[in-house]
Amino acid sequence: MTLEETKAAKDQIRAAHRRRRAAMTSREREDAGTALAKHGAAWAASVIPADAATVCVYLGVGVEPPTLPLIAALHDGGHRILLPVCEPGRELGWVFWTPGIELARSRFAPILEPVGTRQEIEVAGEAAALFIPATAVDLAGSRVGQGGGYYDKFLGHLASAGKDIPLAAVLYDGELLPAGAVPVEEFDRPVPGVVLPSGFRGLANAA
Repeated sequence: MTLEETKAAKDQIRAAHRRRRAAMTSREREDAGTALAKHGAAWAASVIPADAATVCVYLGVGVEPPTLPLIAALHDGGHRILLPVCEPGRELGWVFWTPGIELARSRFAPILEPVGTRQEIEVAGEAAALFIPATAVDLAGSRVGQGGGYYDKFLGHLASAGKDIPLAAVLYDGELLPAGAVPVEEFDRPVPGVVLPSGFRGLANAA
């Protein structure tokens, strides 16, 4: 598959799943958010060695899986929460989240970002767990993101620094696809697990 064909295939998957997400009711999204908080917090507890640790999450917006209940659950569990901020050059900065923090529209992506002191990647690199967005993941761990490439670049930085942070993508049920369903590009980073409203699923084939 050529690079152009790979990109086109990913765009088709992304578009199909966004249409499916847009057709969900607000109640379905709310119920999914509640379940994701439960299972995401349980997975984090299983991989975090200390009672209080730093966890990187993201704020789901629009039709994305709602992650605010998960963020709140992790914070209530005593963890420090880092949320991403899009920077020039497809880089991610990070800001610590607390309840009631001001949120602002990103200059670079259709997301809401916390307003506060920017933390460098070294701070995120010390996180004990990491939740990332996706529109689909297959059983081999191949991920379709939002198309901006921010997280692939961030995960590449972590890998170059020798950081092996427990990682899970957040999806709705029905977005975990058969192995090989997602084409892989050179810069793609495999996902070792996913958090779904139905529970956590480890992906044995993901490196």
